[in-house]
Amino acid sequence: MGSKNKLKRFEENKTFVNVIEPTRDEVINDSHGLKGNWNQSIFKNNNPIVLELGCGKGEYTIGLAERYPDKNFIGIDIKGARFWRGAKTAIEENLKNVYFIRTQIELITHLFDNNEVDEIWITFPDPQIKYKRTKHRLTNQSFLEKYKTILKPDGIMHLKTDSEFMHGYTLGLLHGAGHEVLYANHHIYHNEGAPEVVTAIQTFYEKQFLEENKPITYLQFKIS
Repeated sequence: MGSKNKLKRFEENKTFVNVIEPTRDEVINDSHGLKGNWNQSIFKNNNPIVLELGCGKGEYTIGLAERYPDKNFIGIDIKGARFWRGAKTAIEENLKNVYFIRTQIELITHLFDNNEVDEIWITFPDPQIKYKRTKHRLTNQSFLEKYKTILKPDGIMHLKTDSEFMHGYTLGLLHGAGHEVLYANHHIYHNEGAPEVVTAIQTFYEKQFLEENKPITYLQFKIS
């Protein structure tokens, strides 16, 4: 994507009613007023809140919002030029249950209060295979603790990835820490039983992975 196109998208994001772009200081200092107020101030209803972390173009956020109008969806990514597409689609389709926020995922506990979130989706994250990058892996123990804080006691986590390393790492971590694995599948398109929503929504990159015959894995779990 050219720099001019990026700048154009950044500017257009500023005009979207469903895009929130707080500064890092605003997030850390809670001066944005979002924490604990998503239902009351943003969505203006009491519907369940579902997050997509590292949402990219927002394809999963949009796909879920279309299927579940009785839930509220928030896509989170630091790259606003990517989720511009999802935000624009939501406006074009008049989806009132979708928001996007541009911020770092490690700041998530500054954006959501204890027990404020019902579900979290992590779709095709960078597996951060190199050891020195482990701290950025979105299912490491540190991130799981953050998710537990904002999730309701019966909150559900979803991990969908083309990385067998990420799938195996996460599954091992969950078993080792005694978390409850609700469903695990190493190849959702070759094995029966995967929830319909997992195969019905496909991202741009997922379609490419399938053309390359790469297995797509899925985990559903609770954090104890």
